Amino acid sequence: MPTPEFPQPLGGNEMPRFGGIATFMRLPGTSSPDHLDAGVIGVPFDIGTSNRPGARFGPRGIRNESVLLRPYNMATRAAPFDSLRIDDLGDVATNPYNVADSMARIEAYYRPLVGAGLKTVSMGGDHTIVLPILRAMAGHHGPVGLVHVDAHTDINDSMFGERIAHGTPFRRAVEEGLLDCSRVAQIGVRGTGYQADDFDWSRQQGFRVVQVEECWHRSLEPLMAEVRAQVGSGPVYLSFDIDGLDPSFAPGTGTPEIGGLTIWQGMEIIRGCHGMNLVGGDVVEVAPIYDVSGMTSLVAANLLYEMLCVLPGVERR
Repeated sequence: MPTPEFPQPLGGNEMPRFGGIATFMRLPGTSSPDHLDAGVIGVPFDIGTSNRPGARFGPRGIRNESVLLRPYNMATRAAPFDSLRIDDLGDVATNPYNVADSMARIEAYYRPLVGAGLKTVSMGGDHTIVLPILRAMAGHHGPVGLVHVDAHTDINDSMFGERIAHGTPFRRAVEEGLLDCSRVAQIGVRGTGYQADDFDWSRQQGFRVVQVEECWHRSLEPLMAEVRAQVGSGPVYLSFDIDGLDPSFAPGTGTPEIGGLTIWQGMEIIRGCHGMNLVGGDVVEVAPIYDVSGMTSLVAANLLYEMLCVLPGVERR
C-alpha cells in the first residue's frame, strides 16, 4: 500500500468527479517540490502562436478533463503514484504581453526544479514553451536527447521576423547546444510546406525524421524499439504536440493538419519510451476553445498520465 508521503489522486467515491479543486487527476496540489520526485506543471502561454490562439487555456482544460482518470494503468500495470511522489505544482506565471519575459520566467521556474532532480511533466501552452524548459534541462543534464511528436518540425529560422515563436524552438535549441542531435527523433510530421526541403534541415542536423506516411496502417512498437536504441541511456526529453494526432481525434488545437497519428499510435509512442532515461516531458498546443465536448483536453490528460507511467522508477505491478 502507498505510504502517506506519496500524494494520491482523490477517488471518485471520496468526492464526485464533478466536485473538488481542479488539479491534475485531483492530486492534492499542496506538496513542496522538495518532497517530490516528479511535478505536473501548467504553462499557460500562447503569444507565440501563428494561427488560432487559445492554448493559454490548455492547462485548465486538461486539468478539468483529468478528473476521469484513475491511478493505475490497466494495460501496462504501471503504478506511478505508488512508485514516485508526484503532485500538481500549479502554473508558471507567464507574461501575457511579452514573449521574451515569459521565456525568462519559464526558465527561472524550471531551473531549480530540474537542478534538484525533479522530473517535470508539463501542460502547455503553445510549443514555444519547450525552449526555456530545454534550457533548464540542458543547464543541469547537458545536451539532451529528444522524442518529438508533432505535425510540424518547428525548425523555422524566424516567423514574421521573430526568432522565438512556436514554430522555431528546435532550431534555437540546436543553435544553443541544448540537444544531442544524434539522439533526436521527430515523429508524425506532415502536411504542406513553403519549400520542398522544409524537413531536410532536421535531417542535416542528424535528427531522425519520421514522416506520418511511414506510420499509417501500422503499429509503432517496432519504430519505438529503434528510437530506444537511438537515444540510448542518456537523458531524454519527450515533447508531444497534440496536433501530432489527426484532428479527428484532437480538433482543439491551433494548427491542425489532416492525416495524422491515431490516439493509439500516440500511446504506443509514449509507452515505447519506457526504459528511456526520461528527464521530463510535455503535452502542448491544446486549445480548449476549439474543442468538441472536451475531447482534446481529455486525450491530452490521458497522454500526460501515460508520460507519468513511463518515468524512471515507476513500478509495474
